[in-house]
Amino acid sequence: MSLAALGTATRDPGRVVALGYLLIAVTLNVVWETGQLPLYTIWQTGSAGELAFVILHCTGGDLLILAASLMLALLLVGDADWPRFGYRRVILVTTILGLGYTVFSEWLNVEVRQSWAYAPAMPLIPPLGTGLAPLLQWLIIPPTALAFAKRLDAPQGGRSTRPRSKGG
Repeated sequence: MSLAALGTATRDPGRVVALGYLLIAVTLNVVWETGQLPLYTIWQTGSAGELAFVILHCTGGDLLILAASLMLALLLVGDADWPRFGYRRVILVTTILGLGYTVFSEWLNVEVRQSWAYAPAMPLIPPLGTGLAPLLQWLIIPPTALAFAKRLDAPQGGRSTRPRSKGG
């Protein structure tokens, strides 16, 4: 069953957009995680199997962050019509939550736990020393994926006429 068919069957456009968001964002995160590997030391030290595991492991973590950020954003600023009205607030809050967790996680795992390390090629953002690539990942992917997923709920035959609420 396609995402559009799921929305028609359940009459819940929010579910369609949320599922579409997760699928699109996970796909983008697989590409991003693969592309940023040379910015971590494991690129030089890891075997092909270890690198594949890192990509899968990190993408799984990304999925958890994506889902939790979206759920919390929906609880904080969403309503029943969020895909059509107010989705910008949801995008903003989802992005901020994912970005905030990422900054914390990078600091915890690089500085405190030393679970992974940046290669010299990783640009760092002062004062925390967080890598630029993971910051950009969470500034770019969530809003992009949510904007594309919103198209899954595009009204047939034109725009909806519900008045916009403040901040929508």
